Amino acid sequence: MKVLTTLISACTLALTGCGAAEAGKSNTPETLPQVQACFVTQGKGFPVTVEVVSESEDRKKGLMGRNHLAENAGMVFEYQEQRPARYGFWMYKTLIPLDIAFLDESGVIVSIRHMLPCTSSSSSGCPIYPAGKPFRNAVEMNAGYFKAHHIDEGDRLIWPSEGTCPP
Repeated sequence: MKVLTTLISACTLALTGCGAAEAGKSNTPETLPQVQACFVTQGKGFPVTVEVVSESEDRKKGLMGRNHLAENAGMVFEYQEQRPARYGFWMYKTLIPLDIAFLDESGVIVSIRHMLPCTSSSSSGCPIYPAGKPFRNAVEMNAGYFKAHHIDEGDRLIWPSEGTCPP
């Protein structure tokens, strides 16, 4: 039993060390691809600039360590295949409140969650915000963005939009 406890402790320390090392390297707008995107709701378009993260390591970092996100900016999390409804996001080491829209393969919003920064020093102390419905991609925006623009489930995000955003 003592060997098992020691082994578990060693593994936990190793994993914690890796997480702490990576957390210091936050994604920055200068290092990630940015594209123009467009939220479309009731025929009206809202242009935004999004950073796109499609690699696992970039998705894990997300917006960690950022103390600001421009007003009409966000981050798209691209996945190669659909994620189950129980899959979610957390706010460990994320400093600003965010809203997240979970999208189907066509960019249609299937659910929206409001996420608050996690003040826990341990990742296990942070809540997970599940999608609640299967999804393919997700987009994080400043808290309140969707409400302010009347964007809801059934609306759509187009990216890259390349000038196709309705007025």
